[in-house]
Amino acid sequence: PRQRTARAMAAAAKPKVLITGATGLLGRAVLAEFTRAGAFEVVGTAFSRATGALRRVDLTDAAAVRALVAAEKPAVLVHAAAERRPDVCEGDEEATRKLNVEAVAALVAACRESGSWLVALSTDYVFDGTSPPYATDAEARPLNNYGVSKRAGEVAVLEGDPTAAVLRVPVLYGPTRSLSESAVTIVAEAVRNRDKAGAVDAWGVRYPTLTDDVAVVIRQMAEAALAGKSMAGIFHWSGDEALTKHAQALIMGEVLGLPTDHLTKNESPPGGAPRPRDCHLDCSRLEGLGIGRRTPFRDGIGAVLRGVADADAEAKGDA
Repeated sequence: PRQRTARAMAAAAKPKVLITGATGLLGRAVLAEFTRAGAFEVVGTAFSRATGALRRVDLTDAAAVRALVAAEKPAVLVHAAAERRPDVCEGDEEATRKLNVEAVAALVAACRESGSWLVALSTDYVFDGTSPPYATDAEARPLNNYGVSKRAGEVAVLEGDPTAAVLRVPVLYGPTRSLSESAVTIVAEAVRNRDKAGAVDAWGVRYPTLTDDVAVVIRQMAEAALAGKSMAGIFHWSGDEALTKHAQALIMGEVLGLPTDHLTKNESPPGGAPRPRDCHLDCSRLEGLGIGRRTPFRDGIGAVLRGVADADAEAKGDA
C-alpha cells in the first residue's frame, strides 16, 4: 500500500502541478493559469523547445518519464503534449503512436505509482462527426490516424488508472506569435492576404475554443480532484459557437477591419486526412459540476490577432 500519495502530501503544502507540452499552444496557457492562481507549485516540461525553468524530457522514453514523475511527485499531472496535426499523423503512424499512445501509457503508470491525479487531453476527432452532439459515453469512431491514436491514448488512461481523467476538446486557438500554430488563426493569413483570392472551407463545422478557457477548466478540475471529489473518466469542454472556417474568416475580417470579399466558400470536404464534419461535444458533465468558462469567439480571436499584430510591429521595430 502507498505510504502517502502525492495528493495527500499536497495537503501539507502548495500542491505541485506538472504540465507536459508546456511550450505548446495549450500547454503555455495551462502553465500560465496555474501560475497566475498562486496556489500551486508549477513545473512545466518540454523537449525540443525546453528553455529556462522548463524540465527537458523525452516523453517517448518511458524510463525518463517514470524518473521525472518519481522525482517531482506532482499532486496533479496535466498531459498536454501530443502530435495534433492530422496530416502529420497520417504520414507517420509509428511516431504518432509513440507520442499519442505509448507516452500516455508511461505517464499513467508513473502517476499510478506516485499517487498523482492525471488529466490527459484528448480530441473531438475520436468521433466521426455524423451525429452530434456527442455525450462523454458516445461510441468513438475516429476517421483518421490522429483520432485513432488519441482514442488509444484514452483507453490507456481509462484502463490504467481508475482515478484519472480524459478531457476532450475541439480545435483550439490562443495567444501566439505565429498564425500557423493553430488551424483557427491560420485562417487570418487568408484574410490578411488581399492579393490572393481563395476558397475557404465552408463544409466542416467547428467550435473554436480559447486555450485560456480550457486552462481555467483544467485548473477547476484539478481543484475539485484535490478537494477529494471524484474527477475520473471522460469529460468534454468546448466553445458553443458553430463556425465553419469561412464563417471564422468573416469574423476575423470584421475584428481586423479588413474586407473579406476575396474569399469564397468551399463546400466540399477538405483534402488530406479525412476529417469529421461536426463533432460538437456535449459539455453537460462539467457544467453540472459548475466548471467551465467560455469567451465569445469574436472577443477571443480579436485579442489573439491584436497580440500577433503587436508582436509583428515589435519585431519590425527591433529590426
